[in-house]
Amino acid sequence: MTARPNIVLVHGAWADGSCWSAVIERLQADGYNVTAPQFPETSLAADVARLRQVLARQDGPTLVTGHSYGGQIMTALGTDAPNVVGLVYIAAFGLDQGETIGGLLAQGPPTPALAHLDIDKEGFAWLPEDDFVNHFAGDVDPVKARVMYAVQQALAASTLEDVMGVPAWKSQPSWYLVAENDEAIPPDAERQFASRMGASTIEVPSGHVAMVSHPDAVTQLTETAAQAVLQR
Repeated sequence: MTARPNIVLVHGAWADGSCWSAVIERLQADGYNVTAPQFPETSLAADVARLRQVLARQDGPTLVTGHSYGGQIMTALGTDAPNVVGLVYIAAFGLDQGETIGGLLAQGPPTPALAHLDIDKEGFAWLPEDDFVNHFAGDVDPVKARVMYAVQQALAASTLEDVMGVPAWKSQPSWYLVAENDEAIPPDAERQFASRMGASTIEVPSGHVAMVSHPDAVTQLTETAAQAVLQR
């Protein structure tokens, strides 16, 4: 491989593609072709289908970087991941076969960011403003965090019970950023994900939305992965 890989950024729940803005600016400045699509979050199957749609549009090898539930989406690509040459997890779910997000979260007390999920009559989960601003985006400037709250994209609660098949990380090289101060996914769970996938791992003193509060670290890890896959 000689040309730089394309980079596809996968947002998580209660977010959209704009959460990657600072990372996109940095990657583009360094010459990378970046795509950060919007995911419907109406079901895991729909989100995986959107990712496959975007991957099919890439003109060559592609690195996928996912945040939070975005890790679930890219993990669910399984062994059929067209153009994908590596996976970068940013405080993201990296489940193994047979696991569910709901099952994982039920192993301990509710995390502060997810303690008061508001499930509407259509079965979609929303975050209350206090939990979003103070815990989900706790290390982001409150003015910006409230904007992120305003544009949050609700997640179909059914995704919490979707059972993972063969995970993509079993056949792809992986990198992982552990957010040491995460109040959505327990940092120890992130460390467990990273360890069992054999990921090259860094730890950052960040809250959950590290791509917003620590874009330099997220960009650096993504570029480290991009450079590594060039050597394969």
